[in-house]
Amino acid sequence: MKDLTPPPASGCRSTPVLKERGQREVFCGLTGIIWLHRKMQDAFFLVVGSRTCAHLLQSAAGVMIFAEPRFGTAILEETDLAGMADAHDELDREVARLLARRPDIRQLFLVGSCPSEVIKIDLARAAERLTQVHAPHVRVLNYSGSGIETTFTQGEDACLAAMVPALKETDARELLLVGALPDVVEDQMVALLSEMGIDNIRLLPARRIDDTTAIGANTVFALTQPFLGDTHAALERRGAHHISAPFPFGEEGTTAWLQAIAAEFAVPEDVFDQATAAPRARARKAIAQAADVLDGKSVFFFPDSQLEIPLARFLTRECGMTAVEVGSPYIHDALHGPDLDLLSAGPNISEGQDVDLQLERVRAARPDLTVCGLGLANPLEAEGLATKWAIELVFTPVHFYEQAGDLAALFSRPLRRKMRLRLEAAE
Repeated sequence: MKDLTPPPASGCRSTPVLKERGQREVFCGLTGIIWLHRKMQDAFFLVVGSRTCAHLLQSAAGVMIFAEPRFGTAILEETDLAGMADAHDELDREVARLLARRPDIRQLFLVGSCPSEVIKIDLARAAERLTQVHAPHVRVLNYSGSGIETTFTQGEDACLAAMVPALKETDARELLLVGALPDVVEDQMVALLSEMGIDNIRLLPARRIDDTTAIGANTVFALTQPFLGDTHAALERRGAHHISAPFPFGEEGTTAWLQAIAAEFAVPEDVFDQATAAPRARARKAIAQAADVLDGKSVFFFPDSQLEIPLARFLTRECGMTAVEVGSPYIHDALHGPDLDLLSAGPNISEGQDVDLQLERVRAARPDLTVCGLGLANPLEAEGLATKWAIELVFTPVHFYEQAGDLAALFSRPLRRKMRLRLEAAE
């Protein structure tokens, strides 16, 4: 199949990486529940944590008091923290009460938090015990959403990795698409692949547990999110084969991602072109309209979501920006390597966090746009730097062709706002 991706003059895959191991500022992995509970319609996420955990989830989700979300918190009281009560007995009672009230639950995730991990509650053992009690109607799994040593997108990674060992075995040759996407984006993705004649498609996570997802030595999988390192490893342990590709952000990334899958399934070139020509043209037009203000501007990425490398590739190659620094909490060669190959040499590549040192570098560089966490955005705006909240890029539909213009607009909006403020100040 003809390669539709133009090669850069030189990539960043072999660029020395600056390792940062200092002060951190990120949301915790519990944040991932906000999009996972919307995606998995027969699942429930029970956080074993403190009132702070409960307040975080309510605030992040914006859930109104009369809503019935698919998540909740089993709150650890002082007696639990002091070891005066048996937390496992209390957890068993709460789970039984929850499942009696919510018979629609088919998957129950016990989600560890900072407090539950500090006092060493064994949620893995609890999940095994509760599965025996409530099977076969309910499958109980556990994962850690603690923010002690992780960044917030790792909550989804830990959740999906926990699901992999429980997947059924299959010998069928199937494509597994991995990563939680909004339903409308997921439908677009599946429709594009179906137009190419690829119809043996499974999804992880599926919208319902009844949607049979199995795995085996003939399974090939493609990741839609660049923060699924643990899930990638878990799938390979089950014998599945990873289709390595740039991530589907923008027209170029989406085309390269689809092309890698098409090559795996021997899709004819004319069939691929027919399926992608129209949406590719729409994506290019939408990007051009949204990104005119980005051309020639510089961008600095603080490490936050693990989307930084593919987004830097998108901004530099499709929007005309120059990357000053691209920081990511973790860099995984099998996942990020294809995007690093396309990212032209020049920017500083950093892994991990040392907020004070990174602030020094961004102040020295004075980029036109800084992509960072909420905690840094307002102080940097006060210093005259235009910023984009990194977390917005996770909560907003930005994958594939139809969202490419929206993705560019997310970055151009802060610059347009800054230009308007300057004009108003000059008047």
